[in-house]
Amino acid sequence: MNLGFALLAVAILVLIAVLGVGLAGLYTIFGVVIPYAAFAIFLGGVVYRVLRWAGAPVPFRIPTTCGQQKSLRWIKHNPLESPQNTAGVVGRMALEVLLFRSLFRNTKMELRGERPLYGGAKWLWLAGLVFHWSLLFIILRHLRFFLEPVPQLVNMLANLDGFFEIGVPTLYLTDVSILLGVSYLFLRRVIIPQMRYLSLPSDYFPLFLILGVVLSGVLTRYFYKVDLLGVKEFSLGWVRFHPVATEGIGLFFYVHLFLVSVLLAYLPMSKLMHMGGVFLSPTRNLANNSRMRRHINPWNYPVKVHTYEEYEDEFREKMKAAGLPVEKE
Repeated sequence: MNLGFALLAVAILVLIAVLGVGLAGLYTIFGVVIPYAAFAIFLGGVVYRVLRWAGAPVPFRIPTTCGQQKSLRWIKHNPLESPQNTAGVVGRMALEVLLFRSLFRNTKMELRGERPLYGGAKWLWLAGLVFHWSLLFIILRHLRFFLEPVPQLVNMLANLDGFFEIGVPTLYLTDVSILLGVSYLFLRRVIIPQMRYLSLPSDYFPLFLILGVVLSGVLTRYFYKVDLLGVKEFSLGWVRFHPVATEGIGLFFYVHLFLVSVLLAYLPMSKLMHMGGVFLSPTRNLANNSRMRRHINPWNYPVKVHTYEEYEDEFREKMKAAGLPVEKE
């Protein structure tokens, strides 16, 4: 049922774009108003979430570690698993963000009779890595529509992505890899009973939405051709705040643009916001140097206390009457 709700929601979004552009001809609404509104919601939501996380108090050192902290010279220290300074934290965060190091060490437990066996589970790490890197390449490739002249780096990435020159237009490898990555992440939630039991519509919806964005982009590039010069002109106008949405670009372009807009607006309020939260997680971005420095809670303030001596002075007679021992007669 959760899967059905999420799929229905994405199908309704596609239908809204098809009817709004194909039948009603609302090119300005779907090409200008909605994208600008979605981008504003995206920026405002990301700034709000980041500022809220940054303002959360972190009075103590709580990094998650699985290595030896630096202490005595003759005890071997693990600088990445338990970093002692900023350089170690930067190295650990770089491995986490770029290579998903903690996910790489993911293990899977299986019961063989009454004996639990633990082994590696690398498929999730591989699928996540393929998906995220493919998405990054695709975003960078799309910069050629928004920049003029196109930076050489963007052209190099596009040439590298289409290195094998399969078909006309050239098949980009990231178009295939991102479909494989998203498909694995979806099938994992459907096939594994434990994951299916825990999955909510909020888990399926972003997967279907991303899949809709990718599929509409693939259809636009390889099957239902659009006016690329019109797309370029529209994108440059959008960046320069002089957008002109026209009919000649193609219906699937507006479907693709509408799904991208929904994804942008949805991102700050969803689990996809881990893209910013990972940098502000105190379990990752703090050095584990509690043996080298004493960390005092900066939010401590004077608290009026009631010592035992004061307590006994106040209730001494009642304690004696109740037969309780007292320090002073």
